Amino acid sequence: MNSKTTLADLRPQVQALLARIEAKQDEVVALTQDLVRIPTVNPPGDAYEACARFIGERLKPRGFAVEYVRAHGAPGDSDAKPRMNVVARWEGTGSGECVHFNSHIDVVEAGTGWTSDPFGAEIRDGKIYGRGTCDMKGGLAASIIACEALIESGMSIPGALEISGTVDEESGGFAGVGYLAERGYFSKPRVHHVIIPEPLGVDRICLGHRGVWWSEVETKGRIAHGSMPFLGDSAINHMSAFIHLLETQLQPQLKQRHTSEPVEPPGARVSTLNINSIHGGQVEQRYATDERGWPTADAPSPVVAHSCRTVLDRRFIAEENLEAVKQEIIDMLDELKRTRPGFDYGIRDIMSFVPTATPRDAPVVDATARAIARVLGREPSYIASPGTYDQKHIVRSGKLRDCIAYGPGILDLAHQPNEYVGIQELVDSAKVMALASLSLTGAMR
Repeated sequence: MNSKTTLADLRPQVQALLARIEAKQDEVVALTQDLVRIPTVNPPGDAYEACARFIGERLKPRGFAVEYVRAHGAPGDSDAKPRMNVVARWEGTGSGECVHFNSHIDVVEAGTGWTSDPFGAEIRDGKIYGRGTCDMKGGLAASIIACEALIESGMSIPGALEISGTVDEESGGFAGVGYLAERGYFSKPRVHHVIIPEPLGVDRICLGHRGVWWSEVETKGRIAHGSMPFLGDSAINHMSAFIHLLETQLQPQLKQRHTSEPVEPPGARVSTLNINSIHGGQVEQRYATDERGWPTADAPSPVVAHSCRTVLDRRFIAEENLEAVKQEIIDMLDELKRTRPGFDYGIRDIMSFVPTATPRDAPVVDATARAIARVLGREPSYIASPGTYDQKHIVRSGKLRDCIAYGPGILDLAHQPNEYVGIQELVDSAKVMALASLSLTGAMR
């Protein structure tokens, strides 16, 4: 604690608060299970409103003012799949600062390889299994329990507590935190500190993330009859030449670019490029034949592909410049245009965000670090995330730099089959969040 903290006066209350959270273990488990059993799969954006209202209905009886914010006009929003966010605010006893806990409620598809129901939230060996347990409904549950325990403790809290459940983080967050940040929900004087309970580990503070540039490259060709491909020009062949350059020239260069930022896992401390998808020629179909060998579904038609598109996921480090990152791809395409007969292309941006890094001496970092040391008995480690998360919107649109990611779970389990979160991690992280909030709201000076 710093020199202003009068912990001696608060020690019995703090101990009682930690004991209260420990006693809520069954409650945080049940809450995590309830959240996981709402299958908020993105895409397409299922059950968002049901999940948002579940959160709001829990918090309203506990004294929170609850607001539901639909992102009208945002990508993906429709009456069938409304992009519904929930923001809940509890006002303390004075004019202290506000701590906001933001969690995304969307999860990726379950996929295959599960040994239990991915939305069953089964408990085994001290862990809760299910899609979203780790990323990040366990963190959402822990933040709710932390705030509820603070309110129930009866301690004088001069600031405010906010909890939000937001949508579409897995697809960029534009209808969630991005939408809210543009409307002042993550800016002063409303909010001063933000903790995002992403699954970075109970003893780690995530200060920021690498940069990202998503782009779509299209190679162009000329359609012709598939039995006479020499009369056409295959866009797929042109794309193959581009991908060959990416693999043989660019990707080896990226492996040599190292960052000084503490990105975890260590393999992400270099620049990376992933080819997300390739679509060329005809629309993908599921071809099948009967016992005679006759097609039982759509059959292909013989054409040379006149278009081929690929989506590139370029993650770049703090030492790189976004414009230079874009230019090196464009230079490769221009080189092919000069040297490969018939090569032509188009390129468009899909999304880009520069790296973020909250200073280590920021108030939210300091308060969380001291809370980790008290709860776990060890100093935290400081890391950066390999992928972006909603901090990007809070920094860019909200102009608020006092933001970190801190929450229960193991990052490597995110989006994997048999995803889980440890029950003790839920409890410990709730304790850390509660203690950090005491400092940041002004309850401990």
